[in-house]
Amino acid sequence: MTDVLLKVENLKKHFPIKKGIFAREVGQVKAVDGVSFDVLEGETLGIVGESGCGKSTTGRMLMRLIEPTEGDVTFNGKNLTALSAEEMRQARRDIQMVFQDPYASLNPRHTVAQILEEPLIVHNIGTKAERRDKVMRLLKTVGLSEYHANRYPHQFSGGQRQRIGIARALMTNPKLIIADEPVSALDVSIQAQVLNLMQQLQQELKLTYIFIAHDLGVVRHISDRVGVMYLGKMVELATSESLYEEPLHPYTKALLAAVPVPDPDFVKETTMLQGDIPSPSNPPSGCTFHTRCPFAQAACKEKVPVLQQIKPGHAVACHLYDDTVTMI
Repeated sequence: MTDVLLKVENLKKHFPIKKGIFAREVGQVKAVDGVSFDVLEGETLGIVGESGCGKSTTGRMLMRLIEPTEGDVTFNGKNLTALSAEEMRQARRDIQMVFQDPYASLNPRHTVAQILEEPLIVHNIGTKAERRDKVMRLLKTVGLSEYHANRYPHQFSGGQRQRIGIARALMTNPKLIIADEPVSALDVSIQAQVLNLMQQLQQELKLTYIFIAHDLGVVRHISDRVGVMYLGKMVELATSESLYEEPLHPYTKALLAAVPVPDPDFVKETTMLQGDIPSPSNPPSGCTFHTRCPFAQAACKEKVPVLQQIKPGHAVACHLYDDTVTMI
């Protein structure tokens, strides 16, 4: 059985809303509101959802770039939320991140060699010559050349910059890479190249990925399991095959129905969502999706559904599958 590398339990992030000259707290934005999941060693877990659902905030909390309000993150048997700042800095040697914007995530004043060498200097890895050798080796690994080392980020295309970002994440030989929408800012043809590179590196270097995205087609291509988030909560978690072939949650069905199919003669069932996403500062009672759900019943407005396994490897938080709730 594959070991659990990362365990997330009841993770929450509530940002305060402050008003007035004394900056009194008048409310909270519940960006992430009780998310739990496991990541197995060597797998790719995709996390999907609309913009504002809390998926990027979740990814940043795992590395404690954002401090969680509540909950536990256990990585390789170590509780990251209990570590001091210095201990967390050391732990980041094994957890690295590829950021969404390849234009903003690289220091424009540093050469590529300086950008890639920095993680090794921070973690005191190797001599200067060894660090230089590793920079050159990893540039080749991600499909760039040695002569690129002395160039600056503005001299590269978006796809090349993201390759540099991937190389930087690999410098410390991490066990887990959190990829926060790593291809959303890239051209479609370049997206495929970067995704194929990430899959190739995963096999060669025995990496584990958390792949955050809003594009379900991209997530299907790369993920072993997929978690669907809505308004700060995980509403469905299943293997990629099970989720795409038989989605259970009405929100997941609506997301998949919205994916375009490149066939003019193909007619598919569409699930139309009503209204807009509610504000995370004032989420609906009960199931937060009930205001837009075509199957909503009285119980959905009162009781919060629990993420529970409905069939092997497939969990959903929906009262439609809850035996303890009587639907009217």
